[in-house]
Amino acid sequence: MLKSIPGVGSVSVTSIRIDCPEIGTLGRKQIASLSGLAPMTRQSGQWGGAAFIQGGRKFLRDALYMPALVAMRFNPDMKAKYQALRKAGKSAKVAITAIMRKLIQRANTLIKQDRKWKTNTA
Repeated sequence: MLKSIPGVGSVSVTSIRIDCPEIGTLGRKQIASLSGLAPMTRQSGQWGGAAFIQGGRKFLRDALYMPALVAMRFNPDMKAKYQALRKAGKSAKVAITAIMRKLIQRANTLIKQDRKWKTNTA
């Protein structure tokens, strides 16, 4: 199921399965937080800091980095998302992190629904 996602290979699938045995049982926000890809905002009163990622499982985050780079180039859905983020003024690292988060969320959904990846044709 996971290998059907463009950009995700057998090494990445193995890493995801080993580092995140809970995949397929969690919600979207939970899986993003578990992998350390959920944005955290640092705010206090009227002061608002920048959002950042923290915590989670570093090995899972590391396993998602290269598939995100491949996906942002060759997966039409992820490429459109990356380009939209860059056009909106986001830095390349922030955009790649968003693609990583999208990948783990979609992988979680595919396992939960027991189905393969389908490219969006619209």
